[in-house]
Amino acid sequence: MDSLIARLGLALAIGLLVGLERGWRERDAPDRSRTAGIRTFGISGLLGGILATLAEALGAVSVLLGGFVAFAAIFAWYKAREAAHDKDFSVTGVIAALGVFALGALAVAGDFRAASAGGAALAAVLASREILHGLLKSLTWIELRSALILAVMTAIVLPLLPNRTLDPWGGFNPWEVWFLTVLMASISFAGYVAIRVLGTTRGLLVSSLTGAIVSSTAVTVALARNAAPASNPSPLAGAASLAAMVSMLRVCAVVLIIEPGVFVSVGIPAIAAALSFAVFGALLMARDNGDREGGAIARNPFELGPLLLFAVLFAIVATSSAALAAQFGERGLLASSALAGAFDVDVSVLSALRLVKHSVPVETVGQAVLAALAANAVGRLSLAVFAGPVRFWLPLAGATLIAATAGACAMLLLPSL
Repeated sequence: MDSLIARLGLALAIGLLVGLERGWRERDAPDRSRTAGIRTFGISGLLGGILATLAEALGAVSVLLGGFVAFAAIFAWYKAREAAHDKDFSVTGVIAALGVFALGALAVAGDFRAASAGGAALAAVLASREILHGLLKSLTWIELRSALILAVMTAIVLPLLPNRTLDPWGGFNPWEVWFLTVLMASISFAGYVAIRVLGTTRGLLVSSLTGAIVSSTAVTVALARNAAPASNPSPLAGAASLAAMVSMLRVCAVVLIIEPGVFVSVGIPAIAAALSFAVFGALLMARDNGDREGGAIARNPFELGPLLLFAVLFAIVATSSAALAAQFGERGLLASSALAGAFDVDVSVLSALRLVKHSVPVETVGQAVLAALAANAVGRLSLAVFAGPVRFWLPLAGATLIAATAGACAMLLLPSL
């Protein structure tokens, strides 16, 4: 790619790519009625590359700057005439043309990989107008605030936190605690967005599965409450079983992202239990007679109060887990993971995974993760017993027992595999 001809070709290709999108949108317009189409954008990219070449050859960056200003003025003038004729106030076409010119210059005088990626990104953003506008119309203030909170948490708070342990057991690292808090909130927010996009009115199955991405416990409690007036609570129990399946698969995904080595110990038992929940839940859902109401609606995971509470609990559990592991070894870690997992499986799992960096064997950490999953299943079932009728929680108890048995068998078979 060191050849000047190849770089100029890339500059032309960037313009043609963006021009293809612009021209497609205006393909039904009469000839010569539009300021710029595929040819004009292609030439604009090539012009940026040529002026960058001349600036380098003459050793005068003013050539490129002057050319950019002149191009911007001429293009904007023609676009203003078109806008006045069409009564159009959009400036997207002008900005896109300036971007093509600049990317063409970057392809010649700078990093051609960045120019290529920038051209593809620019074309993709322009082609996503309907999607982005539709998303903006459906966006609520709470969701916009959530995005702003995420930006502050990631770009401002995270860099300011010390990235070192502050306790004698090596468990409390403020940067890691906050980073993993942001990670879990982001995963949960993806589930929240899925619920907002799909909606609970599309059925019990969709609302339960997407709600479980945020909190399978909340889904189970909501279903248990809805089961009281229902004449046939079996489908609701099936939906709770499927929510438990999603929770286990979500934990597996977190393990793969953070500590892939632990997945060897966790994956097979957890997936075996998840498949058991899936089969049992599908059988119960098949008994649906259409007499059911409601669904599981997740709360926004970026509510500041619960988020800070999660971070505090995570810090406490992480520190206590490290202290118990240092004092009592494997038994202390398993006990703390099970205790924390009964209340919040995410806190327990993340706290256990962090200990891999502190020389705790991956097998021990894997057992702690499985203990957290088992304790969370028991805690979820206990809440179902208190919130729902016998006809709801009894099938769920059967599904939990079968899943626990399948997971235990898989764990016993794991050494031979």
